[in-house]
Amino acid sequence: MIPRYTRPEMARIWEDENRYAKWLEVELAVCDAMAEKGLIPKSSAEVIRKRAAFSVDRILAIEQETKHDVIAFLTNVAEHVGPDSRFIHMGLTSSDILDTSFALLLKEAMEMVIRGVKSLMGVIRSRAMEHKSTVMIGRSHGIHAEPITFGFKLAVWYAEMKRNLRRLEEACEVISYGKISGAVGTFANISPEIEEKACGKLGLRPAEISTQIIQRDRHAQYFTSLAVLGGSLEKIAVEIRHLQRTEVLEAEEPFGKGQKGSSAMPHKKNPIGSENISGLARLLRSNALAAMENMALWHERDISHSSVERVIGPDSTILADFMVHRLRGILEGLVVHPERMKENLELTKGLIFSQQVLLRLAEKGLERQDAYVLVQRNALKVWESGRPFKELLLADEDLRKILTEKEIEEIFDLRYHLKYVDHIFDRVF
Repeated sequence: MIPRYTRPEMARIWEDENRYAKWLEVELAVCDAMAEKGLIPKSSAEVIRKRAAFSVDRILAIEQETKHDVIAFLTNVAEHVGPDSRFIHMGLTSSDILDTSFALLLKEAMEMVIRGVKSLMGVIRSRAMEHKSTVMIGRSHGIHAEPITFGFKLAVWYAEMKRNLRRLEEACEVISYGKISGAVGTFANISPEIEEKACGKLGLRPAEISTQIIQRDRHAQYFTSLAVLGGSLEKIAVEIRHLQRTEVLEAEEPFGKGQKGSSAMPHKKNPIGSENISGLARLLRSNALAAMENMALWHERDISHSSVERVIGPDSTILADFMVHRLRGILEGLVVHPERMKENLELTKGLIFSQQVLLRLAEKGLERQDAYVLVQRNALKVWESGRPFKELLLADEDLRKILTEKEIEEIFDLRYHLKYVDHIFDRVF
């Protein structure tokens, strides 16, 4: 069942009409290749191409009796073609059609996901440039660390998406292989030349060797690349969720006119879009595991992988496509609060400059451990007393023997932390 939130373009790929159309496309490519080699009459190939058609309802009705989807499909096509249908599927096995057409479907779906990722990257880049100099606090362990910019955070996401794009493009190439090599891959009843010709007509490359099926490491790589993409999307979504927390509120998802956050609490604005992405990423990861489980089959093939792929093929591509476009919409409309970022930056009363104090003391010749103790004792007083860090440093007689008032003042300059942002942007973009 295709989920209701699926974009129509991606849903169409996995509908029965397109799936059977791909089966027919493979059969016709083989017939054309065989006709070109004189293995079947060219007139018959022309009749087949002209008359070949199918009815989804009729195929499903025949399958109720045959309990075999490919036979049901071939039976229905033969009803349209007539006597020349005897040349269809000649020398082939069901997996020649199923695996080659599955490659076509996966390729088409991945190309759509890739287009979506490129579009998402454009939005991330735009927002990164917009907030290149929007100063905020960087956090580690959820605790204030040192200043960054919001654009820097977005640049990190952009660089990761570039890596995802390379992985997806490689996965698309790896999956774009077909096989027309017969029951166990030995070309007993059809030649490698026909396979090459047919795959070429389909825009695929022939697998260098196959059994009854294309080997499933290709599919494992494909679905794993989607899972890694999902992990990156979730990473961004989790960050947005944290930034939208009431205590932080540095950025928040767009909230449309008439939108409601809670049936009980009218004041609520929840990051539901980002939460959806976090949840769906779990499904992508579980589907990737299922794809890896499909690699180990009995001998030249069993059917245990088939039922899995009927689920994870549509599900993973549909989910990835949906998640990419949902995140794009969130980032396009993301409400950023620079003033709140500034307020939060000042929450710790200057403690975020502690490392510079430590480094300056070390530069003055103080042993690092001694310097650490000196800085930490003043930092802890900030937590205890609420007094500004700089004020405590200026009042510390031991520290004042080493650093002048001017040197302490210079330490509390945000520009020190942001001096290489331009350089980092040049590297990323």
